[in-house]
Amino acid sequence: MSNMKVLLVDDHSVVRMGFKMLIDSEQDMHVIAEAESGEAGIKSYKEYNPDITIMDITMPGIGGLEAIERILAHDKNAKILVLSAHEDSVHPKRALNAGALGYLTKRSAAEELIKAIRSVQKGTKYLESSIAQQMAITQLSGENNPVEVLSDREFEVFIALAKGKSTNEIAETICLSSR
Repeated sequence: MSNMKVLLVDDHSVVRMGFKMLIDSEQDMHVIAEAESGEAGIKSYKEYNPDITIMDITMPGIGGLEAIERILAHDKNAKILVLSAHEDSVHPKRALNAGALGYLTKRSAAEELIKAIRSVQKGTKYLESSIAQQMAITQLSGENNPVEVLSDREFEVFIALAKGKSTNEIAETICLSSR
């Protein structure tokens, strides 16, 4: 059985270390590289050509959603699993729309992460069951979340503002005018 090459992209080194230990304990997969930001993740993807990328979406700089889109622009066959602290239905929907094949919360059991990695590596979409249920209920209720109408760029600005960043800081990060 071949060894699956995994790239970990998360801004928290302790989180990366824990996931690395878990993944490396499996016989058929190992972490070949780690990155602490979306920009570093894109660079590492191009350098190491992993079989699967595990990506956080809330990171300094361009963040995971933009990194997913840029990686897929470079390699349309990239397999990306989002591993995030966000447990709502908006973030998973945005991640999947950006091109990720799977979404899992960091609260998930270790076994579920391994299952998700194997599923995404095969090209199969994977959603944590509680997230899938929440998304289905939201869809069936017909209720629109006001955040869903924002473009990806507007959503990125919205998240940065919610984190207390100034318009000048946001403009510098996403290479736009502060106006």
